[in-house]
Amino acid sequence: MSTGTPYYITTPIYYVNDQPHIGHAYTTLACDVLARFMRLDGRRVHFLTGTDEHGQKVEKSARAAGVDPLEFCDRVSQNFRDLAVAMNFSNDDFIRTTEPRHIASVQAIWNELKERGQIYLGSYAGWYSVRDEAFYAEGELVDGKAPTGADVEWVEEPSYFFRLSAWQQPLLEFYAANPDFIAPESRRNEVVSFVRSGLHDLSVSRTSFAWGVPVPDDPDHIMYVWLDALTNYITAVGYPDTGSEDFRTFWPASLHMVGKDILRFHAVYWPAFLMAAGLQPPQRVFAHGWWTIEGQKMSKSLGNVVNPRDLIDRYGLDPVRYFLLREVPFGNDGDFSDRQMVHRLNGDLANDYGNLVQRVLSMVAKNCDGRTPQPGLLAAADTALLGRTGALLPTVRELLLEQQFHRALEAVWEVVGAANRYVDEQAPWTLRKTDPPRMATVLYVLAETIRRLALLTQPFMPQASAKILDQLGVPDDRRGFADLGAGSALVAGTPLPKPEGVFPRHLDPAAA
Repeated sequence: MSTGTPYYITTPIYYVNDQPHIGHAYTTLACDVLARFMRLDGRRVHFLTGTDEHGQKVEKSARAAGVDPLEFCDRVSQNFRDLAVAMNFSNDDFIRTTEPRHIASVQAIWNELKERGQIYLGSYAGWYSVRDEAFYAEGELVDGKAPTGADVEWVEEPSYFFRLSAWQQPLLEFYAANPDFIAPESRRNEVVSFVRSGLHDLSVSRTSFAWGVPVPDDPDHIMYVWLDALTNYITAVGYPDTGSEDFRTFWPASLHMVGKDILRFHAVYWPAFLMAAGLQPPQRVFAHGWWTIEGQKMSKSLGNVVNPRDLIDRYGLDPVRYFLLREVPFGNDGDFSDRQMVHRLNGDLANDYGNLVQRVLSMVAKNCDGRTPQPGLLAAADTALLGRTGALLPTVRELLLEQQFHRALEAVWEVVGAANRYVDEQAPWTLRKTDPPRMATVLYVLAETIRRLALLTQPFMPQASAKILDQLGVPDDRRGFADLGAGSALVAGTPLPKPEGVFPRHLDPAAA
């Protein structure tokens, strides 16, 4: 049953001119962990991902592939759906900007903006990057290219404009009133500085190509791809029906997760479009960093683009999920290497968490007749360890609300470490001979600690956590965070299945 505040989380919709890579998996994984956490925490969640399928870049890619643009989009969009399945993402919806519901929504927001005097017809002359789908002022060019390094071309054509300049002061006031709207703080400072430097009206239609949403009442124009793409976030909750249950429940969105390269569109243009249309901006936009590969930027020409499916085949799904969110402070750039992956998997997962589970459950199977042990009176060391697991949920909740995934996992692993030290200090293998009732208490405290840890690791590693909970005999309907307390503790005497390892060790590629 869902209680608490509804939670609406979105990935950027991914551009269909390329194959999914580790960067796409990273963004959606972060959203998946948050969505799973909030559901387990009793909140009603809507988790959206999808594909961005219009624009000049898609039209060019389809032409190069020798197919119709929609056929091209159908094929490439499916790759992103397949990635969601391969990564065990729990998205509630997958939106495509070529869907009728979205085209109706985009045309509705256009009409709303036009009726409110926020859009006017003029002509555009300036530099445009097809790769970035972005316009650049002369002063922004670097050696004749976009600041991103993309080629630009001079464009002159009739264009509708959005009165972005009128929203400079309202945006600055909005940022000041909502200091957590943009994160991390370094990105917030970039956006505020950009807006303070002055905003110019934004060209929001094109006439030089045809693959896009037609402008209502002027089909010679198609809408600028970013106005089209950003609107997906409200399409998915029922816009233009702002009275619908989904819209009233989930808008404004709790969090838009984006890569740092598209922050300006989400933190400047999008709130301006929304406020201009009489709608509330989202509550938060978080811009995460990029992954390099062995110190180099990912690129097809270097042949170092990491396919998430290859990683899953090599290391297993949940270890890959764990590594991506544990290795690098979220928001920073990170470097991927197989050596670091193996180090993290063997250290954190196999040696620390996996070994704790394996040795405790093996001792229970061997010394307690394969049943949950019967505890006696708890000693100070027992209550201290259980107290630490009991205090984890509010800590992890607060860190995840700030998108500090690595710190949330660090907090969990501190308790994993404490549990391993407790095993060594209590030495149940010795108690088996000297004090069997005390051994049973120690093993019960450890099994209960593992139960709570497995509940909390579910958002990050759903399959591995489920396997651990299965081995503890925890029913499927007792796996929410409301079950973390003593009221849902393990029941002594419950028959347990034969223990099986959860996290295998991996060979270090450097040692192979």
